[in-house]
Amino acid sequence: QVQLVESGGGLVQAGGSLKLSCAASGGTISNTAMGWLREAPGKGRDVVAAINWSGSFSKYADSVNGRLTISRDNNKNEIYLQMNNLKRKDTADYYCATAPVLSMSDAIYETWGKGTRVTVSS
Repeated sequence: QVQLVESGGGLVQAGGSLKLSCAASGGTISNTAMGWLREAPGKGRDVVAAINWSGSFSKYADSVNGRLTISRDNNKNEIYLQMNNLKRKDTADYYCATAPVLSMSDAIYETWGKGTRVTVSS
């Protein structure tokens, strides 16, 4: 069973940047699609970015398009989320998760990490 651990969250001012990492252990994620999902206070969980197994294709939620970039390093068994020009509305717990195919639907995601918190201050 693959285990996922997110890191890189923290407190940042609006307009700043953060890079989240997700490290997998107990198995490989090199042959599976991956996604970053977030859950803001009082809201449901949304997929913000997803990437296919090879890293050749990715998709983003409209709310983050152009500001967030998902990437992966299959040799390291890791994925990343570069977050630029952060806004207060980006404040949330961020999770990485595996999926059988690239999808912007949270229902398809299978194995989840425990999350890392991103707080954006004004």
